[in-house]
Amino acid sequence: MRPKPLIFGVLFPTIMAIDIATKRWALEALAARSSELFGGLVPLTLAFNKGAAFGMRIGDDSRWFFIPVTIVALVLLAVLFRQAEERDYLRITSISLVVSGAVGNLWDRVRWDRGVVDFLGPVDLIFWDFPIFNVADMAITCGAVLLAVSFWLEEQAEAVTPGGAGTPGDATGAGSAPDEGESGGEGASEPVGPGRVGPEERAGGL
Repeated sequence: MRPKPLIFGVLFPTIMAIDIATKRWALEALAARSSELFGGLVPLTLAFNKGAAFGMRIGDDSRWFFIPVTIVALVLLAVLFRQAEERDYLRITSISLVVSGAVGNLWDRVRWDRGVVDFLGPVDLIFWDFPIFNVADMAITCGAVLLAVSFWLEEQAEAVTPGGAGTPGDATGAGSAPDEGESGGEGASEPVGPGRVGPEERAGGL
């Protein structure tokens, strides 16, 4: 099986299943009270986000802004996915992660007007409380970082490729005509001049 459908076929349903299952659990388990993970390091708090990832909002109800924006982004990602090389595992993986997370949050926005279900956080970073997020947000973030790395690596590879390279052999002079007077193989002519006898004259004098 080709890498593209294999990687996408594994990541997409896996992330979607985990995202849907954890959101459903959060709606049931965290509706009455919050909880925590890792000894309080990661609080579990049910929240409904009508904005973008990590609670970013545009106005009071930005649902109908983010739905078309997400659809356009998915179309662009589909184009990138199609253009990706079969062996470009980093780009294929990154796009698959972003698409999976985007579809997971898009489903929440389409199915109701309460917003996307978030439940991980807020995480106290001392200087800032990291916003509440979900599994889909993690997939989008990881995929976006990997996609940026993929573009950077591609740019570096193009930068080290010599520009304006000619046809093979130009650097070594292969394929160029031999200099005048250079000895060659079969068919090489001898210079004829004063004091020299050409092949025809020698043949006629025998």
